[in-house]
Amino acid sequence: MSKGTPQIASLKRTLAMLEAIVADGGRSSVSELARQMGMPLATAHRQVTTLIAEDYLAPSGGGRHVAGTRLLGLLHRLDEKQIIANVAAPLLDKLASRVRSVVQLGTLENDMVTYRLKTGRGAQDLFTKVGMQLEAYCSAIGKVLLANLPEDRREAYLASGPFVAVTERTIIEPAQLRRELDEVRNRGFAIDDEEIAPGLRCMAVPLRRQDGTVLAAVSVSQAVGSGSLQDAPLLALLTDAAQNIERQAFAC
Repeated sequence: MSKGTPQIASLKRTLAMLEAIVADGGRSSVSELARQMGMPLATAHRQVTTLIAEDYLAPSGGGRHVAGTRLLGLLHRLDEKQIIANVAAPLLDKLASRVRSVVQLGTLENDMVTYRLKTGRGAQDLFTKVGMQLEAYCSAIGKVLLANLPEDRREAYLASGPFVAVTERTIIEPAQLRRELDEVRNRGFAIDDEEIAPGLRCMAVPLRRQDGTVLAAVSVSQAVGSGSLQDAPLLALLTDAAQNIERQAFAC
């Protein structure tokens, strides 16, 4: 938002009330919540009446309210993985500036990596595109996502070959790929060493929910021999960025 653009104070108060009611879960009345927030009762009741009329809230008895059908409909339309990408965007821009390389975020859909973010120096020259899908077995992001699947899903994937060699360094034997994914899972990061494109090396780390589920991965792609960062400092920067994304995306 531009520094000089005025904010709508009444809208901010209404959104604060909506958030308070949803967070409260229908336990407290509007009057009780208004007192807790230091809001005039008449203002609070006007806000809630408007939110009910627009189906963002629904009465649950005793002056209490819960989320309405319109709000619930919006929630069902949200893509959790895209929410993560939205949170990650500014943080990955900063990471890309620090490493002076292409930074990407990807998720797994139907055993394929979907690229949801791409930023940094040389981004326009790298063959990937936002929205593009690629095979998972030959990329650092893909390896992280495959490695963190439940064992039965991972084994089903390994049995779904054949895996085609994209370069002479691509891992295509299921047994070797299984060992690679076990190593990725144990050490917490993956390397694509010219396995998806000659001259390109990538490192990726997972993005985890609080329950440990991996929903996405972020990577840094660098040209081989370009004077890029060594693995240890690059991993430290990637891990720090991932942890910041996790804190913001899964704060609740």
